[in-house]
Amino acid sequence: MRRFFVLVLLVGLSAAAEAQTPQPYAGMQTREVKSLSPSQLDDLRQGRGMGLALPAELNGYPGPAHVLELADKLSLSAQQRERMQSLFSAMKAEAIPLGEALIAQETELDRQFASRTVTPVTLAAMTQTIGGTQGALRAAHLKYHLSTLETLTPEQLQQYAKLRGYGDNVQQHEHQRRH
Repeated sequence: MRRFFVLVLLVGLSAAAEAQTPQPYAGMQTREVKSLSPSQLDDLRQGRGMGLALPAELNGYPGPAHVLELADKLSLSAQQRERMQSLFSAMKAEAIPLGEALIAQETELDRQFASRTVTPVTLAAMTQTIGGTQGALRAAHLKYHLSTLETLTPEQLQQYAKLRGYGDNVQQHEHQRRH
């Protein structure tokens, strides 16, 4: 009888624990675009990086947005500030339309699943298109990190790494200035 009681207790505790386990996708079914969170939608619409340029950022290639945020602490010259603002504006001008395209593509993918009209052929075409847009968006962000590197002095790059909390863990690259 005692074993039966212990078994019932264990099964009951197991069921209670399972009922309390959060479901990772619960609530996402009501999102505007199922595959994108509200913050991701906002980031895409605003041309924000969303971590797409981490390989550059964490290897000593700052981006124009963060350099502008730290302009005073980096002692940017007027010419450097102007260049950073130009790069930042160009990046946003390129990233925002790509972000909007990605949102439209993800919306269409979601619509086809919701309407049960998706086929293997349309799925392959849509995911290939989405992948291409994601790649173009990432490249757009990364290439402005390359241009930013060319604008800063080695001392500013070291200061940037310190201000961003990277310390000496970020590789600093010798770079040639293109004028």
